[in-house]
Amino acid sequence: MNAVTPLPAAKEVRDMLADLLNRDVEVVTGGDMVDPTVEFGGLVGVYVDRRLQLSALVIMDLELAARTGAAIALIPSSGAERAIGAGAMPDNLLENASEILNVLAALFNGEGLPHLKLDSVYAPGEPLPADVAKWVLAYVPRLDLDIDVKGYGSGRFSMLVLGG
Repeated sequence: MNAVTPLPAAKEVRDMLADLLNRDVEVVTGGDMVDPTVEFGGLVGVYVDRRLQLSALVIMDLELAARTGAAIALIPSSGAERAIGAGAMPDNLLENASEILNVLAALFNGEGLPHLKLDSVYAPGEPLPADVAKWVLAYVPRLDLDIDVKGYGSGRFSMLVLGG
């Protein structure tokens, strides 16, 4: 298969998040890269193709991961703010945000393209394997966004497509 997974557009990310969360989502392009290796880190979704080859990453800073994890389950925003203040995500928010990463896999898939699926999720502050860590700040096709979820607040988001 010679097709290369394209990088989704910012509008596609916004539309999918707005549909998932059932609320308004604002997206601004040109945000800073999310570095999950710093203190408190970020939530990292690792996507692989059918041959289990690392193909894409989605990274949300702790703030966005906690806020979207709360928003999808209609948990009051104060729950997300407590997690952010503690510098760690409780299991319920982590599970909810991981499900968002799973659904975002659809943005990579299309007719004639390699099928990507969510393979693993690394919680904020959890060490990343070397084969994943080397890519998080790489200059590959990537989308770095500032995202604001109405009623919950903002955070940073990075999506990377690897290889080719």
